[in-house]
Amino acid sequence: MKDRANWLVALQFLLIGVLLIVPFTVPGAPLWSGQQSAVLAVLLIMVGIVLAGAGVAALGRDLVPWVAPRPGARLRTTGVYRLTRNPIYVGLLVAAAGWVIWFARIDLIVAWVALVVVLAVKARIEQHRLVDAFGDEYVDYADRTPLMLWARGIR
Repeated sequence: MKDRANWLVALQFLLIGVLLIVPFTVPGAPLWSGQQSAVLAVLLIMVGIVLAGAGVAALGRDLVPWVAPRPGARLRTTGVYRLTRNPIYVGLLVAAAGWVIWFARIDLIVAWVALVVVLAVKARIEQHRLVDAFGDEYVDYADRTPLMLWARGIR
């Protein structure tokens, strides 16, 4: 691993795996149930998939899981990237929140909170790699676009 921060990628995929596998392999009682929570869960999953999918589509061949952009990649600032600098992360978190609501288990809530922390830390580190790659162009973009759903500018 060239960049020590790439350990966050492994942790991210581990947490996503936990979210997907635990409901089917570890017994647990739901904290709640009902039609309203099921409808909300499905809506969040769909919105999250669309948002993350739009981010993936916009990046195309420049998509990498690492904290630094692919060498020679161009900066995306239009489309879904006008709303957030990290639509894939936001989409993953929204879809995962729907998944957690669907299964309503405390272990999944803990895994989701951990995923929020990992992706927030990863996004903060990535923004510095993007400044290194794109300079003032990225700084200007960061000043007008939230990192995820908050935090404009570079911190």
